[in-house]
Amino acid sequence: MNKSVSQMDLVREAFYYQSRFDGSTMVFKIDFPVTGDPLFPYLMKDLALLAKTGFRVVIVPGAKERIDSVLGEYGITCRYAGSTRITTAEAIPFVVMAAFHTATQFMTGLSAGAVDAAIGNFVRARGLGVVEGIDMEYTGTVDKILTDSIRRILDLGMVPILPCIGYSPSGKPYNVPSDEIALEASAALGAVKLFIVSVDQGLRKGAYRIPENTEMDGRGRIIRLTPQEAEALLELNPSPGKEDKPLTELRLALRASRSGVERVHIIDGREEGAVLRELFSNLGAGTMVYADEYEAIRGLKTADIPDVLRLMEPLMQQGVLVRRNSEAIQEKKADYVVFEIDGSVHACGALHHQGEGQGEIAAIATDPAYADRGLGRRIVRFLIDRAVKQGLRRVFVLTTRTHDWFESLGFTECSLESLPPGRRKNYDHRRNSKVFALDLR
Repeated sequence: MNKSVSQMDLVREAFYYQSRFDGSTMVFKIDFPVTGDPLFPYLMKDLALLAKTGFRVVIVPGAKERIDSVLGEYGITCRYAGSTRITTAEAIPFVVMAAFHTATQFMTGLSAGAVDAAIGNFVRARGLGVVEGIDMEYTGTVDKILTDSIRRILDLGMVPILPCIGYSPSGKPYNVPSDEIALEASAALGAVKLFIVSVDQGLRKGAYRIPENTEMDGRGRIIRLTPQEAEALLELNPSPGKEDKPLTELRLALRASRSGVERVHIIDGREEGAVLRELFSNLGAGTMVYADEYEAIRGLKTADIPDVLRLMEPLMQQGVLVRRNSEAIQEKKADYVVFEIDGSVHACGALHHQGEGQGEIAAIATDPAYADRGLGRRIVRFLIDRAVKQGLRRVFVLTTRTHDWFESLGFTECSLESLPPGRRKNYDHRRNSKVFALDLR
């Protein structure tokens, strides 16, 4: 039963995200090594599926490794200024060839999914010129993203592919970093999402110093970060003098978030279905940097009651929670709060006033799929804060099996006689619940 419920939750989440982002523009910046992975055809099928189901997909292929290979084949050496390649007059024809060859691989992959694509000169560029005395020659920067052309392609149901080549008004080609193109295209097109797809395991516990209270899954993967949390992580993990790919990706995600992209997703392109799992489920498959209000604790709405009962039912069957029905919850609706993630309720709780300046915290339930996310603790802390704001001097809980958990939150055991008279009168001696309280003064 639990497995089928979990599957239905995934279906509901998928429909929710489908309706929320239908018709939205999403930019996918995909590193070249992903094209060599055995699962690359499946990634292309997934992007083709998105394009066919109403999403406006834009692809920015990275080509650094392919360019390195082609230049090596022809014996051409390029110097670097920091991490930026100095593209010489001798190198630029081969850079263009490598960039468009890489873009063609994406076009071919989409064709297998019955989706048409267009590779074009969608980037107006200008040369970097002389930087700190170094002539950058044919290395350029984005001057303008030709959004009208891209939107016409999208309106036809096709996928625009933007190689790492930009052109000046006179037709001069420049090598432009794909990160910059992805960033500028996302901002210019008003993309709601930017996906950064690479071949590394991303930001995980153990490999990096992680700020406290960062949300991680059971494998140590960072699930999501606010821009402020992303900045704190970068400050904890400086990488002077060397390129650290996950941190470089996080810097790009942070820049995109601050430029107005609602959500930036960093995923491993070698994981089958990673894009779909990241897009259509709350837990995702990578790390998300989000600028919008992604999750919140809010008051209960009548429409939430079936979801709340669904969360409570397993606990009511086990005797952990007192049996409640929709009428009982509706009667005290103002006492309840829910933890909502992107339109789905995943935890709940209530604060009932019981007289004498005391409040009872009750009905704490969490979606088992989110058990390691600390949602129950957040609900309890929220209710404690609410009690303080409402002028209560004390909160208490009646529990049969979770007293250790409440003790970890600062509650201490006390006597039944410490309860307000009304609540003491309604105490169910058959349950023999223990009383734990927290003094708010």
